[in-house]
Amino acid sequence: MKKSIFHLTISCLLLGGLLLTPVLPAHAETGAKQGGPARTAHTLRLMLDWFPNVDHLPIYVAQEKGYFKEQGIQVTIISPSETADALKLAAIGNVDLAVSYQPQTIIAADQGLTLQVVAPLVRHPLTTLLFLADKGIDHPRDLSGKKIGYTVPGLMDLLLQAFASINKIEDYTPVNVGFTILPALVSGKVDAVMGPFKTYETVGMAQHGYKAAFFELEKWGIPDYEELIFVCSPAVLDKKNDAVKGFVLALEKAFEYVAAYPDKSLALYLGAVPQADKKMETDAFALTRPYFAKTLGHDPDKWQAFADFALTHGLIKTRVNAAALIHTWQ
Repeated sequence: MKKSIFHLTISCLLLGGLLLTPVLPAHAETGAKQGGPARTAHTLRLMLDWFPNVDHLPIYVAQEKGYFKEQGIQVTIISPSETADALKLAAIGNVDLAVSYQPQTIIAADQGLTLQVVAPLVRHPLTTLLFLADKGIDHPRDLSGKKIGYTVPGLMDLLLQAFASINKIEDYTPVNVGFTILPALVSGKVDAVMGPFKTYETVGMAQHGYKAAFFELEKWGIPDYEELIFVCSPAVLDKKNDAVKGFVLALEKAFEYVAAYPDKSLALYLGAVPQADKKMETDAFALTRPYFAKTLGHDPDKWQAFADFALTHGLIKTRVNAAALIHTWQ
């Protein structure tokens, strides 16, 4: 799906100078392929952070291997129509679980949204400040006076602000590009974009004949953080505790399977997401696999270090107790 939208946007750009705003249908996966749940199933609605792609592969492995079914749950996987939807909808209980980002969760807590982090997905940053190579950009400050896009409002624009302050990028103009990363770059709408993953968008650009260059955030002053996590509201955790715990336990089995059988895991994912571009997803998986979580749990000190950084650099206004966001499973 990510690939098909990618083709649509770039095709419209080349043919007519127009960009499409993707409106994505819900993408549902249930236990039907496994012959139905072994016992009365609890249904969980999970919203992804982005179009289905290999960043989400362990989720699909858990689905296809029947690990959710073993826990007595059915999981409906939904794609967002906007890049900031998932966390917000999880916070108000419109979905049970969401794939989100550690920085976004800390920012949301500062804004009064109540969330609990229940499991990791990707342990370290994948986000970059990405641009087309051979544009004379050798240091972040070379982007001073330029237009810089961002993908997720309320997150990537704030990370961009901190990154710019640390690296002396002055007088830049922020532009919300949402999902349309490559069209915004090749059209000249922006000179760089904050938010693309070094393991995914770079692969897509290469397939379309564009060479990507980027600054990795953690190498330019941004502390280490967990790129992708699973969150839910306290109300959902209270009401559906057993189901959410079952989801987490199924994920743990999926992490182990992905680590032990990467090729089989990729095949399961491609079977579950037939619209995916096989070559692109295969190449991206090779880059992404080392970053997947292998165990459950979170490092409260690492979380607090980022929260304190966020306060120092204006991403949040009040100190966030990061440990209070992390749910510890017994």
